[in-house]
Amino acid sequence: MSFTTQTTVDPAVDRWQDAAPPQTSEQWIARAEQVADVLAADALERDRAGAAPEREVALLKAAGLVTLLGPTEHGGAGQDWPTAYRVIRAVARGDGSIGQLLGYHYLWAWAVRLVGTDDQIAAVEELYTRDDLLFGGAVNPRDSDLTIREEGDELVFSGRKSFSTGGVVSDLTVLEGVLAGTETHVFAIVPTAQDGIVFARDWDSLGQRLTESGSVEIRDVRVPWSAAAGFVDRVYQPLVYNTLNVPAIQLVFANFYLGIAQGALTRGSHYTRDTTRAWPYGGDDKEHATDEWYILEGYGRLQSALWADEALIDRVGDEIGALLHAPREELTERARGEVAVRIAAAKARIVEDGLEVASKIFELTGARATANSVGLDLYWRNLRTHSLHDPVAYKFREIGRHTLLGDVPEPTWYT
Repeated sequence: MSFTTQTTVDPAVDRWQDAAPPQTSEQWIARAEQVADVLAADALERDRAGAAPEREVALLKAAGLVTLLGPTEHGGAGQDWPTAYRVIRAVARGDGSIGQLLGYHYLWAWAVRLVGTDDQIAAVEELYTRDDLLFGGAVNPRDSDLTIREEGDELVFSGRKSFSTGGVVSDLTVLEGVLAGTETHVFAIVPTAQDGIVFARDWDSLGQRLTESGSVEIRDVRVPWSAAAGFVDRVYQPLVYNTLNVPAIQLVFANFYLGIAQGALTRGSHYTRDTTRAWPYGGDDKEHATDEWYILEGYGRLQSALWADEALIDRVGDEIGALLHAPREELTERARGEVAVRIAAAKARIVEDGLEVASKIFELTGARATANSVGLDLYWRNLRTHSLHDPVAYKFREIGRHTLLGDVPEPTWYT
């Protein structure tokens, strides 16, 4: 069935209603692959329609993926970050936009662990896990920060952000701003459905069209001081662990890039097997396109690159997973920097290789594969759009400095 068909009962969303939840990492990844199959069936049609992905989010919730990292005592799966990364990748094979939404959700759901106090962590994780809530975030560091003023025991956030991925379909929003008259940054988690959060619904991009990454205005959103993440008696308690947010989300990027590229290769290979014709004027005529040496070589090169990327991405996923799940006080600046530079390498490689896959498949499928009805452009558009998030050249520079000088990148909003 079409995922966008309006029905009273939706088998795609309700298919797991009576099923036992997965118990192992492998079972959760298999569940994500089932979700990807549903999404892939009409990904192109939904991309062109551009509607807010309400039912796609319902699908993620019904499958149990939204609470994958949530504590088991509150109904979550209690899985780890290496599993979450593989789940993001699997979903992105079916729809890159929804893979991005899920990946950002995982990072924002973990944000309270990154910067919050023990009491804040317990409260937020119980809330979002128990009620199956999706996170969005109004935290774009290239914009001016939201301003925060104090009014008694409350903080009042105001301002505008150019990007707020997932905001329109989220239940909770992560806000970040600077306390007026200081250089103090404050994070807080608030309900999305309130008058002070106004989405412009102006996301109009080449790709990743269903991520709802448009702008948002924050109009006097009030938060109690007690909800300021990581503050005790209005004083922030810093840890090196706080800075894992950037390498963690950079690897989220790498995983949904890999998923998009894998989806492109799968879709292209299906088209080649089913539709592409052999070239009859080369002097070495073949009966089938799958016998053509240049097609076999082309798919071999692309698959080899993605296998190598997957191995590196999985390895650094295990490395940062160990840090994310270790006691927060134990993380050193050097350990953080070492994993950050390796994540930079993983991301840089999949950007280059993924774009090559998304472009090269047109040569391996043939001129007729450029038809809009085929939709192979979706993969290139999605990957090209988000891979411009921050310049890959700076990732290679970080890797070069580490290789030549032994340096590790300083924590910033992008490293």
